Amino acid sequence: MAETITIARGQTEIRVERPKLHKVILLNDDYTPRSFVVRILKAEFRLGESRASQVMKTAHQRGACVVAVFTKDVAEAKCTSAIDAARKEGFPLMFTTEPEE
Repeated sequence: MAETITIARGQTEIRVERPKLHKVILLNDDYTPRSFVVRILKAEFRLGESRASQVMKTAHQRGACVVAVFTKDVAEAKCTSAIDAARKEGFPLMFTTEPEE
């Protein structure tokens, strides 16, 4: 009669780490028209009219405002795209990114 031997294998648990998130920050300037800032926020960041206006006003009053939070690659791409769109229109509008804590 054949005997069956069972050997327990150690199970390996794979943990996938969530990607680090980065904030996109709108910086205030004294030259870019408010209506253009709202248009860029709506086009590049898909914000609604009221949210875009709120972000623009906060940046104007405080000097900067967080627009949205994305993974690093997406945040940098959206930041670059928004700056490029502003430069094409001749405006010095600036966005920056920083890691979220």
